[in-house]
Amino acid sequence: MSPSSRTILAVLTLTSLLTPFMGSSINVALPPIATEFQMSAMSLSWVAFSFLLASAVFLLPMGRAADLYGRARLFTIGIGGYVVTSFMCAVAPSGGWLIAARVLQGIGAAMIFGTSTAILSDVFPPGERGRALGITVSAVYFGLSAGPLFGGILTQQFGWRSIFYVNTVVALVVLVFAVRMFPRDVRPRTREPFDLQGALVYGVSLCALMFGISLLPHINGALLVATGIIGLLVFIRWELRVPAPVLDVRLFRGNRVFGFSNLAALLNYSATAATAFLLSLYLQYTKGLTPQQAGTVLIVQPVIQAFLSPLAGRLSDRIEPRRVASLGMAMTAAGLGSFAFLTAETSQPLIIIGLAFLGVGFALFSSPNTNAIMGSVEPRHYGIASSAVATMRLTGQMFSTGIVMLLFALFIGDRALTPEVFEPFMQSLQTGFGVFALLCLLGIGASLARGRHPS
Repeated sequence: MSPSSRTILAVLTLTSLLTPFMGSSINVALPPIATEFQMSAMSLSWVAFSFLLASAVFLLPMGRAADLYGRARLFTIGIGGYVVTSFMCAVAPSGGWLIAARVLQGIGAAMIFGTSTAILSDVFPPGERGRALGITVSAVYFGLSAGPLFGGILTQQFGWRSIFYVNTVVALVVLVFAVRMFPRDVRPRTREPFDLQGALVYGVSLCALMFGISLLPHINGALLVATGIIGLLVFIRWELRVPAPVLDVRLFRGNRVFGFSNLAALLNYSATAATAFLLSLYLQYTKGLTPQQAGTVLIVQPVIQAFLSPLAGRLSDRIEPRRVASLGMAMTAAGLGSFAFLTAETSQPLIIIGLAFLGVGFALFSSPNTNAIMGSVEPRHYGIASSAVATMRLTGQMFSTGIVMLLFALFIGDRALTPEVFEPFMQSLQTGFGVFALLCLLGIGASLARGRHPS
């Protein structure tokens, strides 16, 4: 590994800590936020959901723009935007302001997500890429690890706003490193046009779909879901016809490894993303733990992921990635299935064992699966492949949160989480984890169906 590649890896590793730290910290801080702004269970879900929606809508356009106008440039702009919007979240005077700031924060994050993996794949050859991806994935999980613990401490000692202030400072440090250390030779140029029409159709369709899910079972929700699905079909048809698409759909249709690896990622994140959200509420509302205590329990999963991800990445450089990833998906399904039987009397050691299964499973799945995706395309498609990886992650996270929002609407309605709704809350939690376990089982099939990784 050359000095310049070490520099790039260091910057990307620092960046990989940012958004997971924020996301896992906020999960622990949700009850105090709900109390201060008098938010219902549904509106509280939008604090997490709005960030994911904005990130997913802008990810594909940002990945394409990175290929056209320079990956390092867009990466740096995204970090700068993340600094500003984190501060906006910290000073939010209302729940509406906080949700709006989270939307803007998601746009900045899309610039980061759509470029980081592409830059990494540019720098590291196939024989070293799995290890480098494992290091950045490990950094993601270190961020997830620090989030529940330090987020709980910050919330309990200094209030939930301190999480955003800390995130602002960390993002500012990363921005300084990115500006001063990032080399100029990773800014590719091309004269191909930007597919604005396709980007607009994709964004509007995805918004309609996810807003519709949040409104189900109301008829307006069903209409929006149908509109979103039709819009996405129109987007796919358009992308097959346009000469310079924002997403090269042919990669999914003509590249079995790329297509099924992305499908496996979508199912995996759809099954796992809302786990911390639900368990944080469960530990604090049902088990009566403080934010700090809940964070200490939730830290188990990301710590295991952080420790094992580099090893899994290196393993996928030597062993067929689908085998490693499929084993990871199976272990994840086992952990999620155990949470479908949670009750108010479930002991803490059993919860920790379930989190440990999730940690091992996700570590074995994530970096090998990403390695398979990036290794299945030519270097000129790294930007699109990188944004596809991130889009599957964020879209899966949205679907996961959307499933929880739908279950909250069905079981709880537009009511705050008080002792009177603990029973329907537990019903929604158990149903949610049952659905997530089934999604993971489907993901095992997608992972095995991808075929052999290109040599």
